[in-house]
Amino acid sequence: LTGPNMAGKSTFMRQIALTAIMAQTGSFVPAAYASLTLVDQVFTRVGAYDDLSAGQSTFMVEMTEIAHILTSATRKSLVLLDEVGRGTSTFDGLSLAWAISEYLHESIKCKSVFATHYHQLTDLESILSGVRNYSIAVKEDKGAITFLRTVVPGATDKSYGVHVARLAGVPRTVTKRADQILREIEKEALMQPGSGGRSQRRSSRYTQLIFFDGNDDGNTAAEAEGEKKDPILEEIESLDLDMMTPREALDRLAQYQRMQREREEG
Repeated sequence: LTGPNMAGKSTFMRQIALTAIMAQTGSFVPAAYASLTLVDQVFTRVGAYDDLSAGQSTFMVEMTEIAHILTSATRKSLVLLDEVGRGTSTFDGLSLAWAISEYLHESIKCKSVFATHYHQLTDLESILSGVRNYSIAVKEDKGAITFLRTVVPGATDKSYGVHVARLAGVPRTVTKRADQILREIEKEALMQPGSGGRSQRRSSRYTQLIFFDGNDDGNTAAEAEGEKKDPILEEIESLDLDMMTPREALDRLAQYQRMQREREEG
């Protein structure tokens, strides 16, 4: 189950658990029609918290709960997992989430809903026969999103985290800069070797800092950071477009054109 932050994934999963329990006790459920199998246990891993008195970090608590679920659940159990693997590094978390999904499918064979922002996990639908992708629908219009509170078949590849940060009141300077970095990371991801037959340098300013310790050529993040940047691009990135009039923006664009022509002629 994928979808943006605040779209309602956790609420939807709690609804599934409550509906299963209500139906099993003979109660009415919030649906026009429901056909539900009996379950022997409901296991959930939702939310993040630590246990300081026991000396356990947030991630340790998460893994302890996961360990209990994987050793206790049966084929007749209902397992609901929300954001497993987010408390550690990106690659560690993704690897754990992938392996846990495979174990649920191949070894336990139980019914499960796995909500995640690791969009790579949606590839499991084409690998494991019992996996189906669903997502929380949103409507996007000119950078603004509307949560439709509807679960639809298929996967999503966006989390809209920066948008949620903006709604929460994070300073505009921070969210604007985060948008710039996000676009750069996404662009660099598309330019990796093997993408569309293009071979590009893997050393990159942001992906090195955030995801990698180095690259196959031995370059480090510090070396990438030290590369000289185009002064025109630097000036463009520093502009506060919200504070410029259309005329000022046009004048500045004309200035950059002149600078580029002079550079090419010189």
